[in-house]
Amino acid sequence: MMQDVIAGFGDYGRLIADVWNTGVLGISIGNILVALAIFGFFYVLRGLFTRFVMRLVDRWVESSETHIDNYMRDAVRNPMRFLFLALGFFFATEYLALDGGFEVIVENFNRSLIVVAIFWILYNCIKPLSEGFRRLERLLTPEITDWLITGARTAVVLVAAATILQTWGIQVAPIIAGLGLFGVAVALGAQDLFKNLIGGVSVLVERRFGMGDWILVDGVVEGFVEKIGFRSTLVRRFDKAPVHVPNQKLADNAVTNFSAMTYRRISWMIGVEYRTTVDQLRRIRDGIEDYIANNDAFVKPPLAARLVRIDSFGDSSIDIMIYCFTHTIVWSEWLEVKEELATTIKTIVEEAGTGFAFPSRSIYVETVPPMPEAIAATRGAAGG
Repeated sequence: MMQDVIAGFGDYGRLIADVWNTGVLGISIGNILVALAIFGFFYVLRGLFTRFVMRLVDRWVESSETHIDNYMRDAVRNPMRFLFLALGFFFATEYLALDGGFEVIVENFNRSLIVVAIFWILYNCIKPLSEGFRRLERLLTPEITDWLITGARTAVVLVAAATILQTWGIQVAPIIAGLGLFGVAVALGAQDLFKNLIGGVSVLVERRFGMGDWILVDGVVEGFVEKIGFRSTLVRRFDKAPVHVPNQKLADNAVTNFSAMTYRRISWMIGVEYRTTVDQLRRIRDGIEDYIANNDAFVKPPLAARLVRIDSFGDSSIDIMIYCFTHTIVWSEWLEVKEELATTIKTIVEEAGTGFAFPSRSIYVETVPPMPEAIAATRGAAGG
């Protein structure tokens, strides 16, 4: 009986050894643990690299006067950390010495990790390249520059995806051809999308407006431009409500860009009483003109027109036209200039000894109709 028990333990031990040796998918559990240890070793190296090497690089970069090394450090920091994990996976799988189909899968996966690291660096390098694009903003406008940067990043991602697919043996050319046919079908049903895209390009090329500009689109919206997208433009109204305007409407409709004004206009017609004498009219006109001419807030000819003239005889007033421009185009500052002008005009008119006219109507009665007998009798009785 004891011999049977001992033999059973022996069989169980051989079973444990067999499980240990065969492990998972024919790989020894011991080898798997060693592979995990190798991967863990590179994971620790990744932390040491970040703590020591990158800190030294940071100190060197901060002491440098150029900005190129800053961009390069930021571009390679995270991909290098990722590369340690890729190296750990590579050496771990090499130790396992896989064969058959698993070997092909692991090799393709290792290649894919390398592709991700390379294109990650290229993707991050677009940021320093974008700084070079920023120098061309006077020629290309900031919005077109943003579109170019977005397009470059999208291109890097697409090429990386195509490279990974090619690594796994998936032919990219048939996919592109299929997408082309699919794109034709989509284009037929998405004409508005492409119209808006073309409209956005035309708006940017013509430089009708930029981000932050105050615009008025006839019959659509008035407000400040916050973002110019591929399909629509975000305009923030004065009540802070966002409005997404399709780019096609911005391309087809008249757009007034108030932020592009060189100066801001003041056009008034003030009316004084008809009892105002000629001398008083001239005093008012000369006083207003002198105030505008000697105030630096207003634009002087020939840069812009400046007119103060007795213009016409209205229904109930003698009208004086005031036409001038302010240097500031900021609405709040422009209102302050207008307020000062209005109070000065009122003072000038009062000092001239006259006043402002207001709408009135005079009724002239040539003959008085006879009073009805009943009313006359009632008044006579009351008087008696």
